[in-house]
Amino acid sequence: MPNITLKPLSRQVIVITGASSGIGLVTARKAAAAGASVVLISRSEEALRRIVGEIEEAGGTAMFAVADVGDLAAVQAAARRAIERFGRIDTWVNNAGVAIYAKLVDTPMDEHERLIRTNYFGVVHGALTAVAHLGRDGGALITVASIASDIPSPVMGAYAASKHAVKAYVESLRIEAIGDGLPLSITLIKPSGIDTPITRHAANHQDGKALIPPPIYDPELVADAILDAAVHPRRDVTVGGGGRAQVLLSVHFPRLLDRFGHLMEPLLRDRARPDVEADNLDAPKGDEQERSTDQTGRKTSLYTAAGRHGTALAVSTLVGVGAAILYRTRRDRRRGSIGTKQS
Repeated sequence: MPNITLKPLSRQVIVITGASSGIGLVTARKAAAAGASVVLISRSEEALRRIVGEIEEAGGTAMFAVADVGDLAAVQAAARRAIERFGRIDTWVNNAGVAIYAKLVDTPMDEHERLIRTNYFGVVHGALTAVAHLGRDGGALITVASIASDIPSPVMGAYAASKHAVKAYVESLRIEAIGDGLPLSITLIKPSGIDTPITRHAANHQDGKALIPPPIYDPELVADAILDAAVHPRRDVTVGGGGRAQVLLSVHFPRLLDRFGHLMEPLLRDRARPDVEADNLDAPKGDEQERSTDQTGRKTSLYTAAGRHGTALAVSTLVGVGAAILYRTRRDRRRGSIGTKQS
């Protein structure tokens, strides 16, 4: 990544999409508490108005703009409102997203298309808008994707496909921005399963209540990673060592994932409880919840903290994991070679 200097949070104007619940809401509140001027974007005017009021009562500076990220014109209008109020944008956070729990062959096409419009084109619209405003003076463009950017997923296949597309878009955009000499820090955040209201907001076609994929981490870990990337240029950040381990296993042992990945399906539903929640694909929930009501995320991640504060420890951890995988791969190959010679 080019040598880019980013402002301290206390001097930044930060735009956050999907800011009325979950990761976006936690990030907005933490950014405002750190002294940033925060612009919250989502589809729910009522929820945004209450949240901004709470931030201002606590001494923070915030405003909101109502927009569906699937609508480029609405996103551009929200950016103009931010600039009219604060004069500039320093960091743009693409965070809005929706989810579907269903096998791909059972996923209704209208829901699938809506998910892609929000999760993928929402990022495209946010990125195009951010680059237009940050490309001259510089700043940070941060996109919240998922470890599903790196691995497939049963039952959440449409969600995983959208996140794969987001990763490819962001990484391609980074190459082009560097080639054009734009003073942009472009970061991809890849959370593991996070304790947010995602299961209450998702379209669920399973038998039973939807569950957050394990291992589960607290949304503050993601908010911390986002705000760190707002002041320190980062290429990509995986939040949660458990999720990183899943990615490594899928990369090095893809056939095992093909064969046994379906065993994850029971972990994504609770058949003992019916799912009576309405989804938020076409209309916002407006419930302003940061977390789920029935699952709890881990408050710490040694892997994520090491990557941000202790590079040597993170590298040594990955080297150790990589060495173990390499040893096992070579051992298996030797055994295969011996078996071939004996046959």
